[in-house]
Amino acid sequence: MYWAEFFTVALIHLLAVASPGPDFAIVVRESVGVGRRAGIFTALGVGCGIFVHVTYSLLGIGLIVSQSIVLFNALKWLAAAYLLYIGFKALRAKPAAANTSDSEQPRLERSPRAAFMTGFVTNGLNPKATLFFLSLFTVVINPHTPLLVQAGYGVYLAAATSVWFCLVAMLFSQQRVRAGFARLGHWFDRAMGVVLVGLGIKLALTEMH
Repeated sequence: MYWAEFFTVALIHLLAVASPGPDFAIVVRESVGVGRRAGIFTALGVGCGIFVHVTYSLLGIGLIVSQSIVLFNALKWLAAAYLLYIGFKALRAKPAAANTSDSEQPRLERSPRAAFMTGFVTNGLNPKATLFFLSLFTVVINPHTPLLVQAGYGVYLAAATSVWFCLVAMLFSQQRVRAGFARLGHWFDRAMGVVLVGLGIKLALTEMH
């Protein structure tokens, strides 16, 4: 009965999740800089962050946030500050010692929990995701659709997001891909830092429509 609505939701989500943004940048950075496990846990964190948006959309809190400039700006500045913090840390990446061979270079370590929280916070604090899910649950999804069905959509959205970014993590954590980026060394970290700082500034300048 709700298949047409579900496929519409799935298509819109696919188009949204495939467009590069903070989630994509952070998963790529973790996958290349730390490795596959960190990238996958970051991807799972991004996917679970979707539950934050789904929950407040179902409760109607997203509507309150969208109507309150104060709440929207608080969320926006918090998210922007987080992206700027990660970005500036990446910009400070230092070159490897000249007398250190590739095999002797220290490997970055990231606990699964830290990687997961990085992805979760990046997605959960994104006010653009707030507006996306608000429009999804108020415009695309019929308000008369049972809450249980809407919750099912939310589970799918979280799962699909996790799968997508796990694939991204697996792609960018391949040895050949990592080796290619590793040759650029600290310049890759700095480039990703520029991207994250740029996304943070863009987010900070976002206006509520």
